[in-house]
Amino acid sequence: METTLIIMAAGIGSRFGGGIKQLAPVGPSGEIIMDYSIHDALEAGFNKVVFIIRKDLEEDFRRIIGDRIEKICPCAYAFQEVENLPGGFKNPEGRTKPWGTGHAVLACKGIVDTPALVINADDYYGKDAYVKLHDYIVNEMDTSREDVLDIAMPGFILGNTLSDNGAVTRGICSVDENNSLSSIVETSNIYKGENGTAYVEEKDGSKRPVDTDALVSMNMWAFSPVFIDRLESGFIEFLSSGNANEMKSEYLLPTIIGDMLEKGTATVKVLKTEDKWFGVTYKEDKDYVIESFKKLIADGVYKEKLFE
Repeated sequence: METTLIIMAAGIGSRFGGGIKQLAPVGPSGEIIMDYSIHDALEAGFNKVVFIIRKDLEEDFRRIIGDRIEKICPCAYAFQEVENLPGGFKNPEGRTKPWGTGHAVLACKGIVDTPALVINADDYYGKDAYVKLHDYIVNEMDTSREDVLDIAMPGFILGNTLSDNGAVTRGICSVDENNSLSSIVETSNIYKGENGTAYVEEKDGSKRPVDTDALVSMNMWAFSPVFIDRLESGFIEFLSSGNANEMKSEYLLPTIIGDMLEKGTATVKVLKTEDKWFGVTYKEDKDYVIESFKKLIADGVYKEKLFE
């Protein structure tokens, strides 16, 4: 089966100090996080890569990673631009912020025509999630249904996804006895506490504990091509509700899929993984990521020259 890896790389990380965090070298031979993601996806059986970027990043992006990956597997580009809106809507004057992850994947319309897995460019997910999701797509996913879409995601353990350098936002998941997603709650300001604990800091400054064993979504979703069509109709509804006039509103995959669950128009299989997630959310995370890849190489998980 033809399967596609979609990488969302259009954003500039403001918390990373203004640099293009997705292109920061973290491997011993200059590899970036995307190199490891692509390696793991291809090893699991995915056979095409689509990069979602902004047009103004294209030259640097191709030079740093795109031209290299094109020698390994088929690649394509989708461009997420803030002004690309459906249904005759117009971008609010002065808005420069893209419309979020749902808008990013919608940019793949007409480009992706196979079952696909979407990931963040600046996240390392581990090998296990790619294997489980590819196996699910090939062996279990019902790609023919259009009334109730079959979606899958890895369930990461919250404690394996926290940063030492600040707060994170995670989609905390409730799962039923069949390992299907019941609900997903986007939760902001989750901090790593002491002795393996975690807490949420509320707007009034109070803190409440959160279960570090809870399963969370890390914006890694597997779906059929029909999902992209559903994103288009959903985005028109989103903009029609008044968000087209907002400066910072976003059309986000966890919210979209959560709404589909509530309406009964999708089911989501949750495949638990105990791999440790890490990423460059903050500038200070970079040193930890570099050391993490050094350890993975020392443990034999990766070669020092990744694609050699």
